[in-house]
Amino acid sequence: MELLFSNLALGFGAAFTFQNLIYAFVGCLLGTLIGVLPGIGPVATIAMLLPATYALPPVAALIMLAGIYYGSQYGGSTTAILVNLPGESSSVVTVIDGHQMAKQGRAGPALAAAGLGSFFAGCVGTLILAAFAPPLTELAFKFGPAEYFSLMVLGLIGAVVLASGSLIKAISMIILGLLMGLIGTDVNSGVARYSFDIPELTDGIGFITIAMGVFGYGEIITNLSRPEEHRDVSVAKVSGLWPTKQDFKHMLPAVLRGTALGSSLGILPGGGALLSSFASYTLEKKMKLHKGEIEFGKGNIRGVAGPEAANNAGAQTSFIPLLTLGIPGNPVMALMVGAMTIHNIQPGPQVMTSDPELFWGLIASMWIGNAMLIILNLPLIGIWIKLLTIPYKWLFPAIVLFCAIGVYSTNNNVFDIWMVGLFGIVGYFFIKLACEPAPLLLGFILGPMMEENLRRALLLSRGDWSVLVTRPISAGLLVAAVLMMVIVLLPSVKAKRQEAFVED
Repeated sequence: MELLFSNLALGFGAAFTFQNLIYAFVGCLLGTLIGVLPGIGPVATIAMLLPATYALPPVAALIMLAGIYYGSQYGGSTTAILVNLPGESSSVVTVIDGHQMAKQGRAGPALAAAGLGSFFAGCVGTLILAAFAPPLTELAFKFGPAEYFSLMVLGLIGAVVLASGSLIKAISMIILGLLMGLIGTDVNSGVARYSFDIPELTDGIGFITIAMGVFGYGEIITNLSRPEEHRDVSVAKVSGLWPTKQDFKHMLPAVLRGTALGSSLGILPGGGALLSSFASYTLEKKMKLHKGEIEFGKGNIRGVAGPEAANNAGAQTSFIPLLTLGIPGNPVMALMVGAMTIHNIQPGPQVMTSDPELFWGLIASMWIGNAMLIILNLPLIGIWIKLLTIPYKWLFPAIVLFCAIGVYSTNNNVFDIWMVGLFGIVGYFFIKLACEPAPLLLGFILGPMMEENLRRALLLSRGDWSVLVTRPISAGLLVAAVLMMVIVLLPSVKAKRQEAFVED
């Protein structure tokens, strides 16, 4: 314990210099703005800013890039709540209840819940990173391809639970997502699959392209198809910017659960923040509704606070595999490895011993960054809500334009803009058919990772499928997945039968 405090004192000493505080602030501000602008995610921004970090000292460069990363987690929830556009992949779940709250004039409480949940989870995640980074490295070593595959199967079954509509539709959406994830070049053989001889499809379809098309453009087309007086982006009346006492009562347990989930799942390489936000929402839906509480999918504040806490805790703890093993857990972390390499730092277990000022300075800067974000974001809630008072005829062309710029800037490719338009039409049909797009996106993201890990596991076991059940962690995860499936099926079968009898 004494060692931890002395290490943190060293870190705060490094982070509290005027120069580093300025870079932390710049990172947080940029991150928030990027999160708010749909489509220009942290990956694109960090990639654009990497050359600019050549001239900075290593600690300052990493502090700024880290600020961009967790700042964008905050900003992504703002557009998700206000205009139904997840600015970041981990904000996909926030859309479900957050946007419903905004439609009911409760955008203020939704944004405050997201901000406060993120702040608390970020602080806890940083504490866990500081205290448990070395022992948690041991656990990460125990995860092989078979374990990752089983974990993702569990994640996909969680997504079935997550969908509020019919089970068949949810499963269909996941399968469609998995199939779309197969488009592109096969990693093992280098052969293009399902690209239909279109050169732009050999790299696969971008996540941003699908998310913006299905969520953003789909919603816009649906709104434009309605008469002007029935368009639902303009919020009737914004009542209060702050959550009520009742809201806090519902929020607090959700934030604690989300933080615990996010902290544990964030450590696993391969989309910790994303998996944890989906898992948190699934968990909240499993919890009993309190008296007088709104249903999930209709604007429940727990559906915003839990996942937001989970994705921020996951974002903080995803630094653990990077700093302790040198393994980047997601694309942003891969860019952080690039930034470290630029400054002649070899990421891995030796960073803690060879450059303790950098290691602990980065951790301390996360606390400072989280505090800066809450100070930056809570006063801005009023300004973000003003966005909703803009007439829809001005708002929708701006959203379309920002989405197009965001998508174009990732690959500098006009083809992507056409794809977003196409997915917008697909998203419109999903809304008409009452299909939820969230499971589709999860299937799309996890599909390629599942395939890669399954193939790796089978290569190592020489084609023996039993490797998935003979390894204890993998077997445990698969058993959990089967149990979850059984639990999902029973009540829903009951409910469907009751509905059938009522209709008769």
